[in-house]
Amino acid sequence: MSTQGKQEVCVHIRWMIRRDMPEVLDIESQSFEFPWSEEDFIRCLRQRNCIGMVAEHDEQVVGFMIYELHKTRLHVLNFAVNSEFRRRGVGEAMISKLISKLSHQRRSRVLLEVRETNLAAQLFFRSAGFRAVSVLRDFYDDTTEDAYLMQFTYQAAPVKEGMPTNRITRLAG
Repeated sequence: MSTQGKQEVCVHIRWMIRRDMPEVLDIESQSFEFPWSEEDFIRCLRQRNCIGMVAEHDEQVVGFMIYELHKTRLHVLNFAVNSEFRRRGVGEAMISKLISKLSHQRRSRVLLEVRETNLAAQLFFRSAGFRAVSVLRDFYDDTTEDAYLMQFTYQAAPVKEGMPTNRITRLAG
């Protein structure tokens, strides 16, 4: 995706806290035709396996993601970036943070659903390495719209020749 005319911004990604909620709700309402309510966020975040993270730039919340931890995967439930900060690296930073939590031993994939009409999100996630794996018919409560189930699968970084290796691991292996 082109960042034409838009300057990349540096963001700090941290856990979502209660006082982030007004900014998160503002981003949510400007991003979606059928936004989550504050009650939806609170109900979700009260669950033990549900995590909220925000991307902050100059002490302003400019993006957020809500995801669930499962035994073998992470499931993104909600993901949005402030419209003024789109295509400036905020979403990429958040997805990179999420992908960095994957490993072969534990959680090896990230799943999420994207509305069939949300082409911008489909293209964004595709550029981040996600692939559509199925169509979920009549997925949403608020419309008869279908969703694409998109998945990112963990791939171990290839070991580069000439890179130092851990001698103990090599001897034990």
